[in-house]
Amino acid sequence: MLSCPSFSIADCLSLPLCLITLSLLLLQAAAMTASYLPATTDSIALASKAEDPFEAISILHKILENPSSSPDAIRIKEQAITILSDLFTQHNMAEDLHALLTQLRPFFAVIPKAKTAKIVRGIIDSVSKIPGTSDVQIALCKELVLWARAEKRALLRQRVETRLAALFVETKEYSEALALLTSLVKEVKGVDDKRLLVEILLLESKLHYLLKDRHKAGTALTAAKKAANAVYMPPTQQGAIDLHSGILFAEDKEYTTAYSYFFEAFEALNAVEDPRAIFSLKYMLLCKIMTNQSRDVAGLISSKAGLKYFGPELNFMKAVADAHSNRSLRSFEKVLRDYRYQLETDPTIYNHLSSRYEALVELNLCRYIEPFSRVEIPHIAGLIDLPVDFVEKKLAQMILDRKFVGILDQGAGQIIIFDEPKKDALLPAALKTISSFGKVVDSLFIKSSKIVP
Repeated sequence: MLSCPSFSIADCLSLPLCLITLSLLLLQAAAMTASYLPATTDSIALASKAEDPFEAISILHKILENPSSSPDAIRIKEQAITILSDLFTQHNMAEDLHALLTQLRPFFAVIPKAKTAKIVRGIIDSVSKIPGTSDVQIALCKELVLWARAEKRALLRQRVETRLAALFVETKEYSEALALLTSLVKEVKGVDDKRLLVEILLLESKLHYLLKDRHKAGTALTAAKKAANAVYMPPTQQGAIDLHSGILFAEDKEYTTAYSYFFEAFEALNAVEDPRAIFSLKYMLLCKIMTNQSRDVAGLISSKAGLKYFGPELNFMKAVADAHSNRSLRSFEKVLRDYRYQLETDPTIYNHLSSRYEALVELNLCRYIEPFSRVEIPHIAGLIDLPVDFVEKKLAQMILDRKFVGILDQGAGQIIIFDEPKKDALLPAALKTISSFGKVVDSLFIKSSKIVP
């Protein structure tokens, strides 16, 4: 690093003009040299040896400020960006990551567009690892979209907009996400980027599923699978497709088919140690519970793959399976109370276990009222340990759904149960015969109308 002697005004006036100019140039060179560091491995090593993370951040910033654009300098700067992003992530410095992207725009002008896209996605991923930064991520993506549009970087803009749509879905801004995805699907279909199209269509399917539009969710998923068949898909993306397919089949109560999809997703995601593998395993256990195969849950959990992910999530599913196999409503309710966090943070588990809880209530009610022809509702409520109002409403709903034959005597607070009426095979046969006669008469009438003028 250059150093220059200091000059007073009197000294400068006494020197010839050429010496004054030389002194000023030396001072300017020293200032410029102090503002950045050479983009070399020694500078990277200097940053890695710094004990204070903020000192390391300062060194890395000075490396990025180096104006050199040689291949070696670009390679060193890429390393500096990666290290700097990791440091910002470790210390939850989301705003600094945001500022870093703005600082790097001159650098993006001298590197290939593919590298620019990789760096941008990496920094956005780093921001996403910091908790509670959804607003920062959305602001960052919107800013990048405007910049990419101005720089005419269509592919980068489409990828950032896809990430923005995913953030809108995450923050439950469904209308903004739907509008953005609709325009993206039309635009990306015109370019040859099947992987991005698959990602967009899969996200659209998830959005429609959250909006309770099962038909559109299935249509988007089918389109995503069709696009995926035309190109090689990495295991993580294929696992995501299988995982969502299983969720949609489970929504249609086709738990056997859903289980096969969850199994395929688990195999793919577990092989690359993707965090979503545990969701696939949980949903496999859920399918076993929903198909009354709760006893198989313990075997799956004790397997090699199950032991790898054993923790509160699988403990929850095992407790649910035990309560369900014992057909114990009280045990089931206790499990739902004890594992409230696991239940409320996973909508898929919550929805299916809620329906299973309803089925378990109905099963217990049928078991308790079966010995009676007339029984007081408070007595049944006491046996099942549920509020009287809830039991009364549930019994009324079961009568309407024809789960059993009976009536409610609300004045006396009783339920009257009737024997199941025997089905008369003669009546359906008579109706079928009359229907056939009607068709014959209609046919004869048409033929006669053609003969008689």
